[in-house]
Amino acid sequence: MSALQIKKGSSKHSAYNLRPTFSDVQEAHTITVLVENEPGVLARVIGLFSGRGYNIDSLTVAEVDHEGHLSRITIVTTGTPQVIEQIKAQLGRIVSVRDVHDLTAEGSSVERELALMKVTGSGERRVEALRLADIFRAQVVDSTLESFIFQLTGAPDKIDAFADLMRPLGLVQVARTGVAALSRGQS
Repeated sequence: MSALQIKKGSSKHSAYNLRPTFSDVQEAHTITVLVENEPGVLARVIGLFSGRGYNIDSLTVAEVDHEGHLSRITIVTTGTPQVIEQIKAQLGRIVSVRDVHDLTAEGSSVERELALMKVTGSGERRVEALRLADIFRAQVVDSTLESFIFQLTGAPDKIDAFADLMRPLGLVQVARTGVAALSRGQS
């Protein structure tokens, strides 16, 4: 009979979480907040971040229930696990907030973003830009003799990769919507 291979601070047979709850590791989290659609709610949510020195990497807001006057705020932020827990707890205390979900911690989710990118150039650079756009499934939504405007949807990493490839080909402007996200499955 072999000895159990149990890592320090954990046990397969314990009902207690014996792992340390503190960490210095910065993690990106996607947090969705369902709020009552009324004046000043967004300012209160954003004020929570700015008042405590937290950064917002992406922010998307839209009304999701017209009759119920509800909007969904999707925030991508970075912090230690303790900071993320504090953000979620403080968001939940705001009066107009109905629900807070950390999609990163709750399991798999679908995240998408829309970007418009203007690329200028001529000759071989235009051909290469169109070839890359085809690979990334970007659509040409405007074209002149000097430039293209590409529309691209996908995960933020895909949009970042496309922008990195377009920079040497003449990328001059980028507009991004921010992340929209939903959890997968039943809930």
